[in-house]
Amino acid sequence: MCTAITLKTKDFYFGRTLDIETSYFEQVTVTPRNYALDFKCGITLKSHLAIIGMAYVQSDYPLYYDAVNESGLCMAGLNFPNNAYYRKPVDGKDNIAHFELISWILSQCKSVAEARLLLDKINITDTQFSEQLPCASLHWIIADNEACIVVESTRDGLSVYDNDVGVMANNPKFPMHMQKLNDYMHLTPNEPENTFSDKVKTEHYCNGLGAIGLPGDLSSPSRFVRAAFNRCNSVSGDSEEESVGQFFHVIGTVEQVKGACRLGDGLYKITIYTSCCNATKGIYYYTTYTNRSITAVDMHKCDLEGSVLVCYSLENKERITYQN
Repeated sequence: MCTAITLKTKDFYFGRTLDIETSYFEQVTVTPRNYALDFKCGITLKSHLAIIGMAYVQSDYPLYYDAVNESGLCMAGLNFPNNAYYRKPVDGKDNIAHFELISWILSQCKSVAEARLLLDKINITDTQFSEQLPCASLHWIIADNEACIVVESTRDGLSVYDNDVGVMANNPKFPMHMQKLNDYMHLTPNEPENTFSDKVKTEHYCNGLGAIGLPGDLSSPSRFVRAAFNRCNSVSGDSEEESVGQFFHVIGTVEQVKGACRLGDGLYKITIYTSCCNATKGIYYYTTYTNRSITAVDMHKCDLEGSVLVCYSLENKERITYQN
């Protein structure tokens, strides 16, 4: 269970929650411009756009969960069980394995428009990274300062959807999430008007009555609606502190509390980390379940002309400021 959102103030921000039962020792990872990206189809990109994001690094290869490149194009892969479907390699297409898609797009594209052109030529394959890492069922959100799309590879083919609300969750398919928003068109951040009946006298006995009916459960459709409502009605100042703080407030409404979603055998879904990347400046912010303090990594303080990955282990110990 994961949720991704975009947010625009003076700069453009992108991030997600990773909601699973255990960490895979992911790291904030910078892929510099001259790190050789080897793809299973036989293509090697020796020079490309630099990337920063959260990745599980295996055999010196960054398996990105979410990332942004130096041009401000962002991308994240979210769980899409029973719907994701990948194919065998075919002639005449760029045969890109599902785990390579973020690196393939972000290493070459500076905008959503450019990403669309690459997607027209892509066949997402069921190639595994290794025997120990089987295929993950994913769909993807891609966004920049001007546009946002969702990419889903299903048995029906590869679909690319415009995403005007700048939000994505897990199942069902993206058009069904958008359809579900119609059930909540009555919600408002303002004080509601009485449409029940002109024969019934009503009164505003507390604030927030306009949002009665906003779903609060942990399911993907409910998280999508809740994130969309809060994101679309968000009001923030333009400073970095206000913008980053507001982003974490918005996405915090869909974070998972340990114990609220039990999986059995003593396991629970929790928000392993929450990310917020200033895509304009290339600064990656994150919190973890055990450390609510915001930690930042600036990609431009790394050697972007380098040829080796730069990895930062997550700060997982809670940092508390005492005032007395």
